Amino acid sequence: MMMTVSPQLRHMSAREFALLGMEDLAYVKPKKGGDVANSFAIHTADGNEVAVVADRDVAIATVRQNDLVPVSVH
Repeated sequence: MMMTVSPQLRHMSAREFALLGMEDLAYVKPKKGGDVANSFAIHTADGNEVAVVADRDVAIATVRQNDLVPVSVH
């Protein structure tokens, strides 16, 4: 499958690329260590951790309740 890259993407600065998806995405990933075993962290698109919850489904529901699209990170 061939992917076409938009000319705008080719000319994005590193800062513009880092902000891509900022208003639409939140990342959910397992959190190692901490007080709660098997907890999950919610991160903004730029990598800032904004919440930690005890369950993956709760993390995804929290992201969706805030009108964002959850993306799993392993």
